[in-house]
Amino acid sequence: MKILLLAPTSGSWKKAARSKFFNGRTFRFSLLSLLSVAAETPQNVTVRIVDEQVEEIPWQEKFDLVGITCMTALAPRAYEIAAGFRERNMPVILGGMHPTLCPEDACLHADAVLVGDAEGIWEQVVADVRNGRLQKIYRNSSPPSLAGLKSIPRYLLDRSAYSTINAVQATRGCPNACEFCAVSAFHKQTQRRRPVEEVVAEISQIPDKFFMLVDDNLTADAEYAARLFRALAPLQKLWGTQAAISIADDPELVRLAAEAGCIGLFIGIETFSEANLNGVAKTCNRVEKYREAIRLFHSYGIAVEAGIVFGFDNDRMTVFQNTLRLLDELEIDMIQASIFTPLPGTKRYTDMQARIIDRDWVNYDFHSVVFQPKHMSAADLQAGHDWITCEFYKPWRIIRRLWRHAKRPRSLAAMPYLAVVNMAYYGRVFNWNIRGFNPAETRKIQVAIPECNRAELLQQVKMN
Repeated sequence: MKILLLAPTSGSWKKAARSKFFNGRTFRFSLLSLLSVAAETPQNVTVRIVDEQVEEIPWQEKFDLVGITCMTALAPRAYEIAAGFRERNMPVILGGMHPTLCPEDACLHADAVLVGDAEGIWEQVVADVRNGRLQKIYRNSSPPSLAGLKSIPRYLLDRSAYSTINAVQATRGCPNACEFCAVSAFHKQTQRRRPVEEVVAEISQIPDKFFMLVDDNLTADAEYAARLFRALAPLQKLWGTQAAISIADDPELVRLAAEAGCIGLFIGIETFSEANLNGVAKTCNRVEKYREAIRLFHSYGIAVEAGIVFGFDNDRMTVFQNTLRLLDELEIDMIQASIFTPLPGTKRYTDMQARIIDRDWVNYDFHSVVFQPKHMSAADLQAGHDWITCEFYKPWRIIRRLWRHAKRPRSLAAMPYLAVVNMAYYGRVFNWNIRGFNPAETRKIQVAIPECNRAELLQQVKMN
């Protein structure tokens, strides 16, 4: 029996991946979701993993089952691929974030849909394919335990195609109830944790110095995180992960993270507006604590990548320039700037139905506007998002950030990570020709010269 596990990609990412320079490899971590499915596959089955972002789909090969994972923005491409294999009389099963949150939609495009985690159910899928009785929907009756997970077959990936294939997961899910978060909806506001000794045993087998803990909120359980950090410290490895900014409420936990080898944290800051946070039930963030928290991370040589979202209901057109100023003042090392996206399956998607202006899933990529903002036009939101992305990753700002980091403790440990991520984001701006404009400045010109057309307006903004 032969199984193909496939990750689709968008056209823009595929083009960037093949560019000679700034090809975005940094954004493509090891495909842990598919590797986890491969680990659950019986040993007498041949498994091949194909990542469309870095290689072509093997249309001419024959497979007994094709498994495709996708998030919402990649669902249309996943459906196209599924149709192609089904036309060749190969059964297709869809899984991942979007099929789990929208199984009815996914069922229209596949022979089967796997809802939720693959552990505990994937062997049944394989057996049903063998016996010619594939069911329409597979799901566990309860979330499977994360104890005793099978070894991840990283050898199935081409190491040269990724920034790292050393992705490890200690926990799944997040207990927070943020209304716009698909992770919260997928895991129903819960978090499960692997035994610390099993996580450490897996990491100890990684031959490289650097690895990634690809958890949604690693430090949600501070006691668990502390035990993990203490156990990791003797390995003397370096790593990055994602955590809530509330980790800074416990300076001892931050110290333990640094001693365990943490050199980078992705923090979902989201916004500098308390009203915005309250509006989406992101109660774990406190704006007044941001500056103190960032200083604490930096005091231990931990670089900070901030997740920033534009398009909350309290955002005005001045939000872009104000956010850029605050990012500079706080000495944030990297940002992932996103546009508020009401993903299907979340409470915000239900609540915002009347304001949604675009129902093409391909645009639910966090970089496109799919709803009508409250205090600006959709065009202004798009332009402002693109503008701040371009501004933040201008070469002179990158150099300044690297210089600032060089003065911090443990600067040499984190410097390569910090430099590579900054340059990867610059490469994205360069490859995708991201520009935009500051809507607040544009509006000033509009008021002063009401008769000028849009082309002239944009030209004046660029000149200024």
